[in-house]
Amino acid sequence: MNRCLTPRTLRGRLALMALATSALWIGVLTTVFNIALDDRLHGQADDVLRTRAEAVAATVDVRPDGRLVVREPAEDRALDAGVWIFQGGTVVEKPPSAPVGLEAQAARLAGRRETFAGTEGPGSWRLYAFPVDTPARQGHPPTQAGTVVSSVSLDPYRSTADTALVGSIALAVLLLATIYLLTRLVVRRALRPVAAMSEQATRWSAAGAPERFGAEGRPAELAAFATSLDALLDRLAAVLRHEQQQAAELSHELRTPLARITAETEWLTGRPRSTEERESSLEAIAGAAATMRQICDSLLSEVRARNAQTPGRSRFADVAHRLAERNAALFPDAPPMTVVADGSTPDVSIGVSPDVAERVLTPLLDNARRYATHSITLTCAASAGEVTVYVCDDGPGVPEDFVASLFEPGRRARPEDGHDGAGLGLALARRLARAAGGDITLDTAAPGARFVVTLPAG
Repeated sequence: MNRCLTPRTLRGRLALMALATSALWIGVLTTVFNIALDDRLHGQADDVLRTRAEAVAATVDVRPDGRLVVREPAEDRALDAGVWIFQGGTVVEKPPSAPVGLEAQAARLAGRRETFAGTEGPGSWRLYAFPVDTPARQGHPPTQAGTVVSSVSLDPYRSTADTALVGSIALAVLLLATIYLLTRLVVRRALRPVAAMSEQATRWSAAGAPERFGAEGRPAELAAFATSLDALLDRLAAVLRHEQQQAAELSHELRTPLARITAETEWLTGRPRSTEERESSLEAIAGAAATMRQICDSLLSEVRARNAQTPGRSRFADVAHRLAERNAALFPDAPPMTVVADGSTPDVSIGVSPDVAERVLTPLLDNARRYATHSITLTCAASAGEVTVYVCDDGPGVPEDFVASLFEPGRRARPEDGHDGAGLGLALARRLARAAGGDITLDTAAPGARFVVTLPAG
């Protein structure tokens, strides 16, 4: 039920919060005001009773024998309204008319010192007893000879209090309604730039536009919001560029083996071929298909490594020996591959899955196989939190003028060497290593070509 009552918009929630806070404070102020007003009205009624009783007592004389004599002033009727004069428990003078039961209440106050009393009900009254003392004489303290009891109806005071209560409640409701409407209006105007910025961000991110909001000239809150949106747009643009580059590289790399498959297929179907020619052509088609599969697997492995929450684990020795056996089986005429592990850590574990480790090392081993003269060496060394794999060959090495472009997609040091591929292998290997938390670099000081692969430890 709370979810149904909670507004869905931020404007509605802020307005409701302001309304609740205002209602709390206005409720407290209204209550305090009405309590203070009621107390003040009761104080005024007590002042009226005390003043009237003292004025009537001033018209009462006490004779030496203790009897009370009431003088009759000009405003006697006004003074007699609601006033009783008692001598002991006997009424000396009483008002011409009084509500039933009020005289009995006044009689109960006879003989008391200064005392307030009251009656409850719709016709409530307030009474006050004021003592009339004998004159003080030498050696004799004054004694109470009589009592003046004044009364006043509380209905006018209660009517005033009720009117004030109704008026304060009506004013509170009006204030709350005004506060709610003004809050919604102010919040809507304040959030208008935010809505405009969100719409712009949606359009720009969908179209890949280079525009950015910038924090200059904006309030502090909107400046932080604009900075966050700009960072989000930058990340989206980087993702788009990455995907576009990846698609272009994939298309570029797949074009060569696909063209080879198409050419071989057309050559086979163009006219009858000998058995040897067909076998050679089918081997070329199979090799091109294997190359395409390798490219697709490398890219998919990169995506999985970039998005996977658990990187996996593999043993270097298992991965290296499997690659060496595959190299010997597929390329029997290539230089042999030697696996060398660090003597202090013969059972090195890498913090990536075996598939990812193979996808990182395969392009480097293919490159070494093409250019090696007599040997290819795969060496591993472990350090704190990191595993370093060295892929070395005794070939001519990387030309000095090509080192800076070595890992750029589509670049080849010797395009005329005749081997298939479009120079994407090293770029894919480095991208996959970085996605797994490592990197690939070239050791330019080593003889031949020596690639340094760093991967997280398992």
